[in-house]
Amino acid sequence: MIVGLHAILFTDDPVATRSFLRGTLGLDSVDAGDGWLIFAGPPAEVAVHPAEGQPHHEMYLMCDDIHATVADLETKGAEFVEGVVERRWGLSTTLKLPGGGELPLYEPRHPSPLIT
Repeated sequence: MIVGLHAILFTDDPVATRSFLRGTLGLDSVDAGDGWLIFAGPPAEVAVHPAEGQPHHEMYLMCDDIHATVADLETKGAEFVEGVVERRWGLSTTLKLPGGGELPLYEPRHPSPLIT
């Protein structure tokens, strides 16, 4: 039986990225040993799309009010790659991650089992 979803963020600065997940995003964590933190994420959903080019996987954070979420995260020091953009499937932006990389954030316009 599947009991959860485990995602991995690869980064050039794990300490800064862990601090960001805990301090800025407010995610709870447990220490799996030697400072390797495993973070509790929000509930998850999985969608399947046809690949354009090479098959790949993506991970997005979801919110119910993107403008309020962006404003809150900016007061905590989060930086964004772009402003909020309207897409066919919702409103989106992208967070900069410490140590490199980006993490999309979106407010869905499609039905979601998580956001009612």
